[in-house]
Amino acid sequence: MIKVHPSWQKIIQKCYDKLDVDYRDFLEKDAEYFPKFPNFLNAFKTLPLNKTRYILFGQDPYPREKSAIGYAFIDGMVEAIFGENGLSKRVNRATSLRNFLKMLLVASGHLDKDKTAKEDIADLDKSGFINDIMQLKDNFEKNGVLLLNTSLVFTDKKSTNLHVKKFMPFIDELFKNLSDYDIELILFGNIAKDMEKKFSNMSNFKVFKTMHPYNVGFIKDSSTIEFFKPMNLLNQQ
Repeated sequence: MIKVHPSWQKIIQKCYDKLDVDYRDFLEKDAEYFPKFPNFLNAFKTLPLNKTRYILFGQDPYPREKSAIGYAFIDGMVEAIFGENGLSKRVNRATSLRNFLKMLLVASGHLDKDKTAKEDIADLDKSGFINDIMQLKDNFEKNGVLLLNTSLVFTDKKSTNLHVKKFMPFIDELFKNLSDYDIELILFGNIAKDMEKKFSNMSNFKVFKTMHPYNVGFIKDSSTIEFFKPMNLLNQQ
């Protein structure tokens, strides 16, 4: 039986049951993929349904087992967010996360959108900031943001499209069951275009679309800044 927060139990069990039988067998063997079976549905364990206001979709888990912990965008290999020279070394190696954090610093008024170099970040007073990647996950959830991928497991890069396809019935059933809830979807880059083609049930949701954080232009994108600004994701809450 799938184990998630009780408020999600019925819905996620129905979603899981929509998966192909052979693919469920693959998942239940709990081998050759990550996050492992107990963890790939973590996003539904820590944010109750009645507190979910948004679903932020990534594509697939990070391609490193220690990084992929069951939450889109949250890299388990990152511990400290900031370091002596600005952002930590681990953050700087994760391009999308790095640009997302820079955008948050611009949104909060701590950085000028044209001055986001490591020196600018190093000079900031960070006393009111969180400095742990799991605190960032918690702040997302305090704002009602569920962090989900369109594929919930990773084996290798060439199989990404296969896993996305295999999880389509799961996501489609999720949209079907959430159609009466006031939940907005957050979609980055080509994920938005792909999902709109694949999921007819998406038409029931309000959708915020922006470029992927991998693009450096994401840092100063005005609509993105305005959308995330009220969440204060880097502040201690």
